[in-house]
Amino acid sequence: MITLSTPARIRRSLLLVLGFLTIVLLGAPAAQASPALPQAQTASSVQASEFDNRIGGVLRGADGPIADVTVTATGDGFEGEATSGPNGAWSIGVPEQGTYEVAIDEDTLPEGITLAEGQENPRQVTFANTSSATTLFLFGEGIVTQQTPFLETLAERALAGFSFGLLLALSAVGLSLIFGTTGLTNFAHGEMVTLGAVLAFAFAGAGLPIAAAVVLAVLGGGLLGYVQDAGLWKPLRRRGTGLVPMMIVSIGLALALRYIIQFFFGGATQQLPGSQSEIIDLGSVSISRNNLISLIVSLVIILAVAFLLLRTRIGKATRAVADNPALAAASGIDVDRVIRIVWVVGGMLAALGGILWAYYRPGVSYNMGQQILLLIFAGVTLGGLGTVFGALVGSIIVGLFVEISTIWLEADLKYVGALLIMILVLLFRPQGILGRRERIG
Repeated sequence: MITLSTPARIRRSLLLVLGFLTIVLLGAPAAQASPALPQAQTASSVQASEFDNRIGGVLRGADGPIADVTVTATGDGFEGEATSGPNGAWSIGVPEQGTYEVAIDEDTLPEGITLAEGQENPRQVTFANTSSATTLFLFGEGIVTQQTPFLETLAERALAGFSFGLLLALSAVGLSLIFGTTGLTNFAHGEMVTLGAVLAFAFAGAGLPIAAAVVLAVLGGGLLGYVQDAGLWKPLRRRGTGLVPMMIVSIGLALALRYIIQFFFGGATQQLPGSQSEIIDLGSVSISRNNLISLIVSLVIILAVAFLLLRTRIGKATRAVADNPALAAASGIDVDRVIRIVWVVGGMLAALGGILWAYYRPGVSYNMGQQILLLIFAGVTLGGLGTVFGALVGSIIVGLFVEISTIWLEADLKYVGALLIMILVLLFRPQGILGRRERIG
């Protein structure tokens, strides 16, 4: 009877996952018309909805955003045009990725505002394996030639890197908890990140305040984690399925979730409400309001998770299961219940990380989790597989290196540098920074 009923439970649970995603994501297309989007409401907005790829940017001078400026993009027989909105944002949808010539019509610039000396106009813009490309124009005299002190630049990049590292840590801690208690390397974790951002976009598009949308999206991520474990991973564990076959199943699940999300959400990059935020000056360094909020939220959540792991009964039980599941079960701990809680918490952390990642990029896309998954694995592996605090330390190091490296490297190469430092560290310390040769929780 067990052999016959287990596949049936798996099929029923998978249908629950698909049904859940179908019901929630049906609200996503309606959100595309939300007035909260910060993009300029011109002909370019129509183009951006027609094409999956877009070129965009924000025109900002010394006195603030520059509105009503015409920007054109041409290439491969295509020509598109946009006008910057009140917040200086502009966006042009393009039919395919490639290289385009982007130009500002200087006759449309407000009186007294000119391009900074040395600015190319027109300029070449090339897509870099993403559905969006960004270019910035500088305005005013002396902006290009003025040199920012190196220490100030380093401090700004370090602050941005710390914020990005904590953002990565939210997802990395969840992945590390799952690995520590089950031994599973979950390649579908990236799609759990994506789901958080997509759900937040769908709920916001349905008219909910962004705070309520974020809370519901995080709860949705926890629900997906619960359904995954109840319908898929627990039956596989009971059947004694090896870790390698389970890892292959996670790859298949990742592909299925990714393209289900694409089917309902679409291939275009969309913006969450408030994605364009003002710059806040903190002494000699500056940081965007969204990045500062992300830093604070990530730090508070991570401290809360650390408290739960160190000071509560469920946290001690989680560490006991990660250390030795058989001994934990013999001690009276309900191992399946602990693993179920870990999956729920991991899903919630991944969803919150996806929302903050959407504000950091900025934008929501169906493959955003896939883009950040390698960096999450880099943080987990660098800190030590299965160690929660190792995932935190490793993620912060990755975040700092990614942002600080932009001082010397091209922006498109900053993620490559993060993976390179992980390889170098693991050559000398294979167990990671805080890992041990014999893994414990």
